[in-house]
Amino acid sequence: MLERPATEVRFPEGFVWGAATAAYQIEGAARDDGRGPSIWDSFSRTPGKVHAGHTGDVACDHYHRYRDDVALMADLGLHAYRFSVAWPRIQPDGSGPVNPRGLDFYDRLVDELCGRGIDPIVTLYHWDLPQTLEDRGGWASRETAERFADYATAVYARLGDRVTTWTTLNEPWCSAYLGYGNGVHAPGRQDPAATFAAVHHLLLAHGLGARALRAAGATTVGITLNPAAVFPADPASAADEQAVRLVDGLHNRIFFDPLLRGRYPADVLDHVARFTDLAYLRDGDEKIIGGPVDLLGINYYAPTYVAARPGAVGGGGAYPGTEGVEFLPPVGPLTDMGWMIEPGGLTALLERVSHDYPGVPMIVTENGAAFEDKFNRDDPDADGRVPDADRVSYLDGHLRAAHEAISRGVDLRGYLVWSLLDNFEWAEGYRKRFGIIYVDYLTQRRVPKDSARWYQEVIRRNGL
Repeated sequence: MLERPATEVRFPEGFVWGAATAAYQIEGAARDDGRGPSIWDSFSRTPGKVHAGHTGDVACDHYHRYRDDVALMADLGLHAYRFSVAWPRIQPDGSGPVNPRGLDFYDRLVDELCGRGIDPIVTLYHWDLPQTLEDRGGWASRETAERFADYATAVYARLGDRVTTWTTLNEPWCSAYLGYGNGVHAPGRQDPAATFAAVHHLLLAHGLGARALRAAGATTVGITLNPAAVFPADPASAADEQAVRLVDGLHNRIFFDPLLRGRYPADVLDHVARFTDLAYLRDGDEKIIGGPVDLLGINYYAPTYVAARPGAVGGGGAYPGTEGVEFLPPVGPLTDMGWMIEPGGLTALLERVSHDYPGVPMIVTENGAAFEDKFNRDDPDADGRVPDADRVSYLDGHLRAAHEAISRGVDLRGYLVWSLLDNFEWAEGYRKRFGIIYVDYLTQRRVPKDSARWYQEVIRRNGL
């Protein structure tokens, strides 16, 4: 029997189509032009922390090949490109004098983007903290938040005449819980008290950074979160619903409430008080954190299902204090990361955020999937294609889910695919490929995958 064609959908006029990357994952040039070491330089050199000892020393060599990469973006018809600035390039020690050669690179990149009609969206922090700041306490220290505001001011002073959209942080949940909780990301610490201090100081950094940006003249300032779409294993179970509320508090409300309501939720503070005396939370901090947000970035990859199970070990350092909660293993088709594919989770998540925190425009700042893509550089009969039908299916489903959210009244302004290029996938090294453009790491050749050509057509049609 023939399958019925999928329903055509069209996105609103002015919907922004783009792609996203992060500095440490693509730039390489780890010691060029005065760049200082980051926590990821240190972490990737720690035996056993990153697959096969991979590092971001070279990555995609975007630092030297950015013009070619921007040409690829233009060919795809991207409206916008979200990239992060490497703090260690701007202030090698995390504070003090600004390194002009580091700013020069982003100056050239922004000029190249603007010259191609691509809107630059800057993320100031995507996990590559200067190592010297980590040596002084990292995100568990208030000083790091204060230094972030200085750094934000320096970057805006150079790029603010051409960049209109500014994102302070990317996924502070990952920075805090994976970096200081279970230690699977840099800096690799495992300390619940430091985890929650890091949550607060990351949020404070956003607040102070946003104030600094606005004082300098920025008009569109936001933050990117990776909220979890958390569902109960049994919707009829009150215990499972309580497990959802606990996990939702630690993953979502601990960020959303201070950012968009100006205060931490009381039940979450009670939970956090099991691990720390909250001395880091000072009068006035919540007011700083709760300043205006012009655009909220949402990163979504997979849902989370939980159940109340006596004796379950919980989420460990990634979810301190969740003993008795079982995080259910993913089922059904999975990505190469082992993540569940459930587009409906994106619709539910966007609706939830829109309902609980109304009035803030959103943009999907990351969505995509890793699959085991193949390209044979030595095959003389190779036609230069990288088939990735699974990725096309994943993206199609999630774009339809995003459109469904819009049809239900969600103020969603754009979609940025993760990622433009295959790249250094943090603790997974180079063995997981998220890009719509294949990178042959041996030769640095770029080969647009079938998904790239598919996305090009989506952008051209403004729909599916």
